[in-house]
Amino acid sequence: YIYDFFMGRELNPRLYNFDFKFFCELRPGLLGWLMINIGCLIKQQNTLGFVTWPMIFIVFSQGLYVWDALFFEKAILTTMDITTDGFGFMLVFGDLAWVPFTYSLQAKFLATRDIQIPPLCLLAIALLKFFGYFIFRGANSEK
Repeated sequence: YIYDFFMGRELNPRLYNFDFKFFCELRPGLLGWLMINIGCLIKQQNTLGFVTWPMIFIVFSQGLYVWDALFFEKAILTTMDITTDGFGFMLVFGDLAWVPFTYSLQAKFLATRDIQIPPLCLLAIALLKFFGYFIFRGANSEK
């Protein structure tokens, strides 16, 4: 019983046409993550009087990931979470608590700190990030 509670007994629980697992995989956690990041950006503006480039980069690049997940929403149907995992405590906790509150730790760290990165380093990080994004998007588009 403990295993079933943790891992989930039901594969795709629904109420009429509403799929709980599909909803929880994308909407609340990812949008919560983005809202926390934006809140941290506003906190940095209020604390320091300006927004640093690392904060702008974090909010933009993680926002790109959230946008990608929501724009290519149908791609979630081929993931292991949807096809194989049950809808248990592990998945629900991960979607509703783990994603928004741990994925936003970078923005929370930067919210009260004036961390400066040399422009050339920030450019190199951005190029690496977007190169990785194109590999990610290309691979997921082939599923």
